[in-house]
Amino acid sequence: MTSPIRDRQPTRSQRPTGSPRPTRSRPGRPGRPGRPYRRIVPTAAAASALALLLTGCGFGEPDDDPDLSPPQFPTPTGRPTESASPPPPEITGAHQVIASGLEIPWGVGFLPDGGALVTERDSGRILQVGPDSTEDGLMVDVVQTVDGVNNAGEGGLLGIAVSPEYEADGWVFVYYTTGRDNRIARFQLGEPPEPILTGIPRSGNHNGGQLGFGPDGYLYASTGDSEVPSRAQDRDSLAGKILRMTVDGDPAPDNPFDSRVWAYGLRNVQGLAWDGDERLWATEFGASGASARDELNLVEAGENYGWPEVEGIGPDDRFRNPVVEWTTDEASCSGAAVVGPTVAVACLRGQRLWLVDVTGSGTVLGAPRPLLAGEYGRLRAAAVAPDGSLWITTSNRDGRLNEGPGPDDDRIIQLVVGGSGGAGRA
Repeated sequence: MTSPIRDRQPTRSQRPTGSPRPTRSRPGRPGRPGRPYRRIVPTAAAASALALLLTGCGFGEPDDDPDLSPPQFPTPTGRPTESASPPPPEITGAHQVIASGLEIPWGVGFLPDGGALVTERDSGRILQVGPDSTEDGLMVDVVQTVDGVNNAGEGGLLGIAVSPEYEADGWVFVYYTTGRDNRIARFQLGEPPEPILTGIPRSGNHNGGQLGFGPDGYLYASTGDSEVPSRAQDRDSLAGKILRMTVDGDPAPDNPFDSRVWAYGLRNVQGLAWDGDERLWATEFGASGASARDELNLVEAGENYGWPEVEGIGPDDRFRNPVVEWTTDEASCSGAAVVGPTVAVACLRGQRLWLVDVTGSGTVLGAPRPLLAGEYGRLRAAAVAPDGSLWITTSNRDGRLNEGPGPDDDRIIQLVVGGSGGAGRA
């Protein structure tokens, strides 16, 4: 059943200019009332069994000459046994649809109250999904439409990131395509976006578009080569890069090239995610053809990832090889998220979620494992929610699903994450 989408976009007369949108506070999670107190009353049979048990445990008469010396225990040796640490979080196969009826959702950014801001690529709308819910799933509200979005080709309203200091500053950041460039802007909900970086090359395809705040507090952005491959190797171009900047759009102070460029030689990165060791992982789309390879890269400052000189794993030590490569038929992965030791990448053409277990040294442990293969169609975004569950969005209304979208598309799927002592989180 399609989730109802309400329009809650404030008018300028409803809120004073420049005031942040107040966050909503609730005493508990919606739809989960507290467990009622139950008084346990023993039955007659239980009382009889208890009496028999006590009778069988009678002490009887004491010995004539009891040994009243203190008990003797063996001398302890070594250290006490430490309790085993809880298992790491693990993505399970359990999942459910929590929202439906969306139009090409692209980016997901979570708010402090557990709800999420979700961008729609072609409509230019920003939706708030949850935390309120109904029997049909999480409530979906339109909270803003970004003006000036050009949705030609793969462009449009793409990535979104919520400030780590949102409760204090109210900032939301978006990456979007206009008629002349790709740009990054910040705003408080209900207010016009303020560009902090313009002039990122745009094209019909290869616009990149992901945003994310790293553990260091800086804003990272992925850009595509804008269908001009040579730009990826040009460190003076913003195209084909991963950028790192302040919240004002200035280069972060310790970037490797005294610019916004953090890494280069990339074709079209749409997924960024950090693991528990604060390492950055990125998905990259390969070209077309039998030799084309999609990639999962471990991104480090100043590294050259080879495009267009090399694609996939190659012998040239001037370039950083990917950790995993796939053929485009089984991958074409967009979003990325990290759950414990697992990098999860959501794939469009491959119509599956790849789970890649990685080690502390950045290598792959075992073969990547597919999940949800063919079950929901094209998968776009991947994001870890505040409750520890994993959200995946579909992209079945973008005109590239052969059989066309279903009546409930597009959807958000929530996957249960186990671990932390065996408790599932969702």
